[in-house]
Amino acid sequence: MKFPRRRFLHLAAGAAALPVVSRFAWAQAYPTRPVRIIVGLAPGGGTDIVARLIGQWLSERLGQQFVIENRPGAASNVGTEVVVQAPADGYTLLIFGAPAAINATLYDKLNFNFIRDIAPVGSIGSVPNLIVVHPSVPAKSVPDLIAYAKANPGKLNTASGGIATPQHVAGELFKMMTGTNIVHVQYRGSGPALTDLLGGQVQMAFATMPSSIGYIKAGKLRPLAVTTATRWEGLPDIPTLSDFVPGFEASSWYGVGAPRNTPAEIVDKLNKEVNAALADPKMRARLADLGGTPLPGSPAQFGKLIVDETEKWGKVIKFAGIKPQ
Repeated sequence: MKFPRRRFLHLAAGAAALPVVSRFAWAQAYPTRPVRIIVGLAPGGGTDIVARLIGQWLSERLGQQFVIENRPGAASNVGTEVVVQAPADGYTLLIFGAPAAINATLYDKLNFNFIRDIAPVGSIGSVPNLIVVHPSVPAKSVPDLIAYAKANPGKLNTASGGIATPQHVAGELFKMMTGTNIVHVQYRGSGPALTDLLGGQVQMAFATMPSSIGYIKAGKLRPLAVTTATRWEGLPDIPTLSDFVPGFEASSWYGVGAPRNTPAEIVDKLNKEVNAALADPKMRARLADLGGTPLPGSPAQFGKLIVDETEKWGKVIKFAGIKPQ
């Protein structure tokens, strides 16, 4: 049986379009079963809290359970590897933050390349850190602090919750950009670091907003600046560090990723829902309670953030000679 040429081309074009139509229909139906969200850090921290907020939103909006699964270990690398090795079908997602960008150059040998192997879905929010000092420190401003550090090299100690934490590398970036000699003192967690700062055993820290805000309001710690590019509405009178050190930015941030090759239609659908969450007044209020600012955007914009952060922290890690423990 012979087909006219026009009829044959019409049928061929229809056949070629079938996979696209089927993939689109599959993405439209997604999700049809529960989705797991991997968090590479322990329960209770900022990343875990943000994951549960977004997981609840997605569950309500998409009609399937988005289940949080904590896989702590190796500074979040264990959880990342779980997602890298998962099928690229949208049913395994990753909630991650600044440690992923830090780990990319901190560790010489990883079983994955984060930028290559994790597809950016969407950013969620950023949380400023704060330069805080013990009241005994004479500095009342960032210029005062820089001048004091240069006049007393090696006498100021800055505390962090561990090697290569966002607070540690923020401190090293500050030292690199200001030419100051400030001694890093690491603790096993931000809680012990803050305890010694309150007691005056160390003089300063690049502290997280949620952990320090209560002590600031009680007058037990003196805030000098926020580390984000813009002021935080919760402390509108506190300047940004970039006001005095141009170009400085070192916020904690959170976002959603998926295994590479996850269908673009699913990535776009999830991105749309994440951005809808960030536009919701209740969700924005919950983020504000954590000191966070919504960070909506496209997958491409989030991908650029990850690349930029990886490059920035790579320079700091090399400059400071930071090694994993």
